Amino acid sequence: QVQLAESGGGLVQPGGSLRLSCAASGSIFSIAAMGWYHQAAGKQREWVASITVGGDTNCADSVKGRFTISRDNANNTVYLQMNSLKPEDTAVYYCYAALRSGGVGIIKWGQGTQVTVSS
Repeated sequence: QVQLAESGGGLVQPGGSLRLSCAASGSIFSIAAMGWYHQAAGKQREWVASITVGGDTNCADSVKGRFTISRDNANNTVYLQMNSLKPEDTAVYYCYAALRSGGVGIIKWGQGTQVTVSS
């Protein structure tokens, strides 16, 4: 059984910062990539950022220069540092991991954490 546990969401004023964390645990052989999606109310889930085991990163144009993704491979944890937050960043943020467990490649999702940017 593999689980992803997210933390760090909350309410922040425009221009503020938040740091999201997501730790993977359980029967994990290896993790190829981890990342984040977000889903605003009434909209589809959208990709935000991703990072490979080798440290290669990529992020959506809407967050470039404001969000930074990083990873602690030893602890199977991915972080999303969000700066200069805007009201349009308000969404539920979901982390994911592309991993191998029990000889099978799977995509595992976290339960989501709410980020609200409002004055």
